[in-house]
Amino acid sequence: MSRILLKSAAVAFASVAISLLLTLIVVPSLGFPIGRTVWLTSTLCPLMLAWAASAGTVWQGERLQNAHRELARAHAQLAAAHRRLSEKASRDDMTGMLNRETFFAALDGSRRKSDRGALLIIDADHFKKINDNFGHLTGDEALLLIAGAIERGIRSGDVLGRIGGEEFGAFLVGATEVEAKHVAERIRREVELIRFRPVDERTVPLTVSIGGITCTESATVSELMRAADRRLYEAKHRGRNVSILDRDISEAA
Repeated sequence: MSRILLKSAAVAFASVAISLLLTLIVVPSLGFPIGRTVWLTSTLCPLMLAWAASAGTVWQGERLQNAHRELARAHAQLAAAHRRLSEKASRDDMTGMLNRETFFAALDGSRRKSDRGALLIIDADHFKKINDNFGHLTGDEALLLIAGAIERGIRSGDVLGRIGGEEFGAFLVGATEVEAKHVAERIRREVELIRFRPVDERTVPLTVSIGGITCTESATVSELMRAADRRLYEAKHRGRNVSILDRDISEAA
């Protein structure tokens, strides 16, 4: 309010000054004397009219600026809410990893940018037994521990998602075959080191089987998935808690 009064007062006094200047020039040129009435009229009329008009204008301007600020704040809040909703829609509720659809979209985007990299499919071993013996809530606890171990095993910048009930996908951006094998083994060991005690003091072992394939220039996402899935099947057939990864995609294509 004080700012409105100051601005309107400045306009009013400027109007008075202009009015007095015009009075000093125009009235004598018309041959009339400048009396008390002329001085009062030249001072009070512009003072009251200009102050009232400018105060109303300044007040409306302040309201408009406040409305613009509120609108900008509402837009920012709406955009932030939209980002949060989009992020939530792209994530698995339990693990916080990318969900299946978003993982494959990210994998496809990474493949378009670079031909190098490796795809791993990671599946928890004997997970149904944990659910059957201890219940699904305990199974969820085990799954979260496995998810944490996988996150510790991958590198910064790699793409990780939950693509099934107890199955995870990891795309190792730019990784060579040697680097991919090293990451796969690190993930396997991280899971194997978990000490999961759902009841009493008895430790229930947690392990994963991993199948992987390094990217070839012409391979599609579907071909990579089939190849990695074939290696995963081989790892399960070899007794589980194994990682198998190579470059040969022809068998599974």
